[in-house]
Amino acid sequence: MHSIQAQHSYAVIQMLMTHLDDVCRAKDMPPDTQIKVRTGIVNVLSQIVSISASESIGPSVLEMINSLLRHLRHSIGHLRDARHRDLEMEFQEMVIHTLGEFANNLPDYQKIEIMIFIISKAPPAPPTGTTAPTDTQLQTIILKSLLKVTTKYRTVHMAQAFPTAFLQPLLSRSLAADPNVRLTVQQIFHQLLDRHNNLPKLSRAVSLSSPDPLTIGKADRQDLMFMKKHGPELLLHVYESVQLANNTGDNMAAIYGTLALLCVELNSEETLTELLRLTLAVQELAAAKGSPLTDDHKSAIHCLCAGFLHLVGDLIAIPAFCAHIETVIKTRAERTPWFLPEFASHRGADTKSSAATPLAKQRRDVSDASPAVSPPDELMDELMFNKAIITEALQSSGHDISALLTPFAPRHVVDASMTRSISDLNAITVEVDSVNSSPGLPRRQPEEEITFESLRKIINEPLSAKHDELEMKRLQIVDRFRNASFHDLIARYERKSNDLQQKLLEALAKYSSQQTIDARARPQSEAPSEGGLPEDSEFVDCVDSVIGGMGGDELAVAPTPTPPVTAATDAHKEWHIYDNPLKELCVESYAAGVAGNGSAAVGPPLFAMKFPELFVY
Repeated sequence: MHSIQAQHSYAVIQMLMTHLDDVCRAKDMPPDTQIKVRTGIVNVLSQIVSISASESIGPSVLEMINSLLRHLRHSIGHLRDARHRDLEMEFQEMVIHTLGEFANNLPDYQKIEIMIFIISKAPPAPPTGTTAPTDTQLQTIILKSLLKVTTKYRTVHMAQAFPTAFLQPLLSRSLAADPNVRLTVQQIFHQLLDRHNNLPKLSRAVSLSSPDPLTIGKADRQDLMFMKKHGPELLLHVYESVQLANNTGDNMAAIYGTLALLCVELNSEETLTELLRLTLAVQELAAAKGSPLTDDHKSAIHCLCAGFLHLVGDLIAIPAFCAHIETVIKTRAERTPWFLPEFASHRGADTKSSAATPLAKQRRDVSDASPAVSPPDELMDELMFNKAIITEALQSSGHDISALLTPFAPRHVVDASMTRSISDLNAITVEVDSVNSSPGLPRRQPEEEITFESLRKIINEPLSAKHDELEMKRLQIVDRFRNASFHDLIARYERKSNDLQQKLLEALAKYSSQQTIDARARPQSEAPSEGGLPEDSEFVDCVDSVIGGMGGDELAVAPTPTPPVTAATDAHKEWHIYDNPLKELCVESYAAGVAGNGSAAVGPPLFAMKFPELFVY
């Protein structure tokens, strides 16, 4: 490979992929031999792909990824044969490793494209109902491939690591029916959220000892905007994932890791408040009477809350907050040790799930741990973390507790076809706030008061009604221009212009007749006033009286004196009105003729200055 020129190195990859396709289609080869040959070809690809990956751009990258995913899909179909299961699984692991090596040598923007492409190939994961075993296996193996690619990506900004086209399908698969699929999704979140290598220190929750030292980075503006836009939806999926009945101990530990990484990597007051709201809401879910959750499931939730609040107390170091957390943990250690992560049995919420067997091997040997049963009601207040005390402690240290006092509102109806998401609803307040904070700009009040009822109306009203109304208006306009005659369209859209012209003609006729009467009554020796100001003023008053009801006040401007016009020529003046979008100035000689002294009087008439939209002569 090193002896081949760089621009031709990718041709070797294409030849190997073609050879892999030919081996897959071979019918005269024993199954064991075929699987071994396929594994060998993929192994060679994993060794040389780092050399040619840097020269791969555009469609060639996705072409290779698509080909490897197609071979994974083909391999899953042969897992039903127990004789070749081990060989097929070895082949799958080699393909996943090759995908990771190929992505490792690509720039970050191409890694994001590969992750979006890979998750688009995974079958949908409905949270309810049965899923075909083949689809579950394919989903698991494709998500493992995605997990391998994420290990090669280094996150700088959360918005770049989680574009909407990638985040939305990832969140939907976090509620999949299979616990192994949900576990893989949480591990993908861990790899992308962990920017400071804190994940090994947050793999398991602790409550009786101090957490390991962590590297904490302050969230920048882009991270805060990401949480403001996608944070509510992300936390809602975590809330719903906690409630799934077939959660295992690994699932609960992975959820704790996600919450801990969000708290550490997106370190801000807003993020901390939202995470505390979620934690207290989850605690209420497990402490509620008549809850359908099993005792093991409730115990796992209490362990999750204890571990996370203990971590928060160590990070913020507020004395009142830490004292309350330590008091509750001490009471649990004495009364209900199964409510703490150190004494938890690490059994899943459903011990019959396939993942329960390996979890049982991780069980800690604690002789005094009692079975996971619900404690008496009179002890529940002492064993629960008190929201009022936590809120008071945060308020005393200067934290904003307004969001913490807002109840956590879980989703009740999830419609995948809705185009409005939680981020769209948040955009309403963001838009208003941005206008209010802009100096020098007028404050634009929203058309409708933003209330809970209006937001619920936005969510619940069908989108088809508004679309139908807009479509009806569009069809009416199209039909009008398609079927109406040209003269009808002119009459409809120029009615206002014609009315204005008629009024102006009336004003001009009235002015001309008045000037004729004045000229006959005036003595010959009396010369016209200087500049024609009296006549022009009379004309302005005449026009204002005629078009006073047509918005004349809006059109009125200060009149400009015009050159003198003789009464004789004024009496025989012929007026014509035309639309003038260019607002050209006209020569008064066209309207008044040549002045008595033989020189042309040049300049715009008074009427053109008063109504600049019209051209009058």
